[in-house]
Amino acid sequence: SYATLFTGGKLNGYLADIDRQAEAMFLRLVKQMAEAEGVTEQLKADNQMEWVGRMNNIQNRAMEIVNSELIYT
Repeated sequence: SYATLFTGGKLNGYLADIDRQAEAMFLRLVKQMAEAEGVTEQLKADNQMEWVGRMNNIQNRAMEIVNSELIYT
């Protein structure tokens, strides 16, 4: 439990580990989704507004996945 981690002085290490896992998972998901959906550097060069909108959508979905699978479990 969190109380056990806190009183044992391990909570900060646990939270830092979760933070590292969440960041790695987020970056991996964004990369995979962008590749799968054709959101490329070429699109960024050709149509920056389209690229921004699609990347924002991908990042939002990736954050939802990270939160549901890692943070809120």
